[in-house]
Amino acid sequence: MQTVVLAAGEGTRLRPLTDRRPKPTVPVADRTLVEHVVDTATAAGATRVVVVVGYAADAVREALGDRDVEFVTQERQRGTADAVRAARSALDDAPFAVLNGDVLYDRASLRRLYDAGPAVGAYRVDDPENYGVLDLGDDRVRGVTEKPATPSSNLVNAGAYVFPAAARDWLDVSESDRGEYELTDVLERACDAVDVRAVTVDRWLDVGRPWELLAANEWKLDDLERRLDGDVHPGADLRGSVVVEAGATVDAGVVIEGPALVRAGATVGPNAYVRGATLVGEGAHVGHAVEIKNSVLMSGATVGHLSYVGDSVLARDVNFGAGTTVANLRHDDSDVIVRVKGTPTSTGRRKFGVVCGDDVKTGIDTALNPGVVLGTGARTEPGETVTRDRERS
Repeated sequence: MQTVVLAAGEGTRLRPLTDRRPKPTVPVADRTLVEHVVDTATAAGATRVVVVVGYAADAVREALGDRDVEFVTQERQRGTADAVRAARSALDDAPFAVLNGDVLYDRASLRRLYDAGPAVGAYRVDDPENYGVLDLGDDRVRGVTEKPATPSSNLVNAGAYVFPAAARDWLDVSESDRGEYELTDVLERACDAVDVRAVTVDRWLDVGRPWELLAANEWKLDDLERRLDGDVHPGADLRGSVVVEAGATVDAGVVIEGPALVRAGATVGPNAYVRGATLVGEGAHVGHAVEIKNSVLMSGATVGHLSYVGDSVLARDVNFGAGTTVANLRHDDSDVIVRVKGTPTSTGRRKFGVVCGDDVKTGIDTALNPGVVLGTGARTEPGETVTRDRERS
């Protein structure tokens, strides 16, 4: 099955994590998000993969440099149908699949989708009014209704499609009310022309907001098998599915409870405690008497000593001063709220800490409240308690 992977977007809802990188290249366990999508598609039966790039295209090309894929460019980001249209000349006259490059799928479900085509991936959710809901009838898909007030079902569009070959000629859709060319309009055309099945996917995760990146790492870290290729001190205690890559160092007195991944060039310890689903990225440093719980530390991030980081995402080259403490639980025990594009949004998580963009630096003894977002390059003062988001200082 020839497969188009859409990886041209910027990822504005993931800011500040995407201020300096496109969303498809954010780290999820041992590879980037788009690598997971391509690898899962290949394992599910994709015979050719065409990747549509646009925003920061070189970063996506670099991430996929060792994979057998073709690249096409969407010159302007004008919607998903327009993105597939950019790939039209690269497609053979045969059925084709389309996958979003920022969504995680399980392999078995994609294989079922490929075998069922024409088809659309469907996922059951508790709050369908927040998604594109599939309209079903007579065991076939009739269309998609975006964020309906009264959903007809709890099956939502999972952003995975198998179109008939004729759909290459259906991509020239009209501009939508939001000024884009939508792939769901192509799906509507397909539903009128052929029988389109809904294939329920077992696992699906749209990685659009910072806590969903945390969830993506929880999923993929849990898939890793224990491997200790790095330099692990005999006085360290590594429990469960822990991976220490070659070139990483785990010092004396460290306790790591998996699933956890310590990437090449990273150092942990001495006397540090890492637990939960935690990624310690390439060249990152977790120092003396530091506790990291269920968090993502991207490349070069440093939590040097006497600090606590829980349920948080730290981007590249963040540096936490000694004694920095992240609070990850509200006093009222409600779900933590994070501002996304200026709008307060529930994470759906009782425990969630902070989001830090690249190059954030905190002064010693900084306290960070749950849900705080520190923008790229932001600074805090020694002893400061931060209760509100902060842009670059």
